[in-house]
Amino acid sequence: MARHDSDRLVREAIEVEALLPGEIFGMTARPPDLTRKQLYLAFAIAAVSDAISAFTTFAAPVEWPVDFLTALLLFLVLGWRWPLLPGLILEAIPGVGVFPFWVLVVGAIAVHGSARPK
Repeated sequence: MARHDSDRLVREAIEVEALLPGEIFGMTARPPDLTRKQLYLAFAIAAVSDAISAFTTFAAPVEWPVDFLTALLLFLVLGWRWPLLPGLILEAIPGVGVFPFWVLVVGAIAVHGSARPK
C-alpha cells in the first residue's frame, strides 16, 4: 500500500507545471488576457535586460538603447501595460540599473494585471 502511494506522489510531482508568481500564494494565476507563454517570454526578456543593465550601469549610452529595446519587446509581448512606463523611467536613471526593475515590473503584471484608467 505504501509503495502505491509513493508511486502516485512521484507521478503527480512530475506532472506539476511550473508555477507563476501569483499561483505560489494561491492568487489568480495570471491576468485573463495573458498566456503562460507570453509571461514566460516577458520574464526571459526582462531577466536578460536586467543582467545586461547590471554590467552597463555606468555606461548610459549603452544602457539606454537596451532599456528602450526591452520596453519595445515587452510592449510587443504583453501589449499596452501602464506599469511598463514607470519601469522604463526607472531604468533610464543612471545607476539604478543594478536593481532588477524589469523583472519586478513583469512580476507585478503577472500577479496584479495592469492598472487600466477608467
